[in-house]
Amino acid sequence: MQNSPLRIIPLGGLGKIGRNMMVVEYNREIVVIDAGILFPATKTPGVDFAIPNIAYLKKNSSKVRAFLITHGHEDHIGALPFILKDINAPVYASRLTHGLINVKLREHGLGEKSTVNIVEPYAPFKIGPFRIEFFRVCHSIPDAMGIAIKTPLGLVIHTGDFKIDHAPADGMGSDLTNLAKITADGVFLLCSDSTYSEVDGYTESESVVGAALDQMIGNATGRVIVATFASLISRIQQTIDAAVTHGRFVSIIGRSMNNNVKMALKMGYLSAPEGTLV
Repeated sequence: MQNSPLRIIPLGGLGKIGRNMMVVEYNREIVVIDAGILFPATKTPGVDFAIPNIAYLKKNSSKVRAFLITHGHEDHIGALPFILKDINAPVYASRLTHGLINVKLREHGLGEKSTVNIVEPYAPFKIGPFRIEFFRVCHSIPDAMGIAIKTPLGLVIHTGDFKIDHAPADGMGSDLTNLAKITADGVFLLCSDSTYSEVDGYTESESVVGAALDQMIGNATGRVIVATFASLISRIQQTIDAAVTHGRFVSIIGRSMNNNVKMALKMGYLSAPEGTLV
């Protein structure tokens, strides 16, 4: 039905950090981009986290064809274990994001009940009336992707979280060349998501964080405690690198952190000399 409207319905995250989720709907077919959580503010004591309001998805669960995940941070994947219990549609994500999602699903007893597919960048596939193609963007986690969705009305670009970083921690910058090829025939709708992009100036490179960690760990006389999200794989690698440089050991604390580190080591997204992790 060429005259059907294209509906773009943000259920969380748009213009804010956390609870990222957006619905793309055409002719009674739905794909959902991301399913994240929001960490509580000091004004909400007793709340561990919040998830998007999925009443619309529950009402239209038979139309939901897939969840498309841009990257593995908690504010983009953290709600999946709770949402997939009600809407068991297949999930599509990059290799590292796939690994992080599977760790989370196993923790919630959903490892065997959910379908999570690995997608490679620039390998288009069809879901209902949508032609989907993931493309590489630079973020503070490896394997971050934007998503190009060709609809009957035109091309929708959802960048996912990205930054222009000329010295990224994993050496993978945003692939603007291939994005230009994907969008050569024009863009119907651009959904651009880059934190603080409305603020003058620029954000420092992730490599600056690595240098700061190296200095702090090198100058410390006692043990150093580093707090970070369990999904922030690049930051964990920077910490390990600094520890190795200064002859220190690293101990990983927390169930999710341990599970993610084991997964990332196994998949090659983290590396540590033998005996570093204790």
